[in-house]
Amino acid sequence: MIPPGGDALSDMVLRTVNLTKRYGTRLAVNGLNLEVRRGDVFGFLGPNGAGKSTAIRMILRLVFPTDGDVELFGRSLHREGHRVLDRVGAIVEKPAFYGHLSAYRNLEILGGLRRRVPRPRILEGLERVGLLDRADDRVKTFSHGMNQRLGLALALLSEPELIILDEPTTGLDPQGVKDVRDLIRELARERGMTVFLSSHLLHEVEMTATRMAVIHQGLLRVEGAVRELLGGGEAVVTVRIDRPEEAARHIEDRGGYPSPERRDDGFTLKMDLRRVPDLNRDLVQAGFQVEALIPERSLETYFLNLVGD
Repeated sequence: MIPPGGDALSDMVLRTVNLTKRYGTRLAVNGLNLEVRRGDVFGFLGPNGAGKSTAIRMILRLVFPTDGDVELFGRSLHREGHRVLDRVGAIVEKPAFYGHLSAYRNLEILGGLRRRVPRPRILEGLERVGLLDRADDRVKTFSHGMNQRLGLALALLSEPELIILDEPTTGLDPQGVKDVRDLIRELARERGMTVFLSSHLLHEVEMTATRMAVIHQGLLRVEGAVRELLGGGEAVVTVRIDRPEEAARHIEDRGGYPSPERRDDGFTLKMDLRRVPDLNRDLVQAGFQVEALIPERSLETYFLNLVGD
């Protein structure tokens, strides 16, 4: 959403322009054009090897592109270098810490590489990710999931305007995944932070992201608002109806529909959403009492249809 008096250009937080990375003869990322605007929770999706991590590393200047550019807050990363990254926080895959030092001391040292971080902010960061009670423990005693939490605390320490998270929930238990999800929502809604989120957990992205892009074999396949992208196409339609076994047989005999899968009070069909009115009409005209037709199109279904299994 563009604030009053703003425009699309001033609202642009992250923009990639024909971003390309070649390793020998292999194109890891091929002419990637993304636009992330202020306040977005932007899901960046793709199967393993699609080019997600390479793209993120180019955005953070950890890897230099073969061609193209990255613009952060309207400033060229190619022309201005690391100065553009002052307003960005990030966690990329598994964060590395000094194992013999405490969680607090790690944040104090690593967070202070830019500028000194006051003690209250470090403690607030540890509390935010659920590690305040482990502040004085050595990091080498931490589990993988706790290291992920500490990495998230470090990324947030400078109160960035844009935070880039590459698989932030790796190794977390279900409660940890929920905590990260809630934190992302808080950062976006209450603190006005823009979040760029790469994840394999499609359900989490579906529950969290406002916009998303799917990359496959280095190419951008789709980009847009999550609700709009999931609003059409193929879906699983749950049919609640009287005489469900009879109705399922009728659909099979009628032809033109996929085979129904029986459920307790009806059946489901995997079908194009545009045909749902036809299905309803066919059942009603055949004398069945249709209680409900519930189309559900998950991000997982959309993703697999787009890039294959």
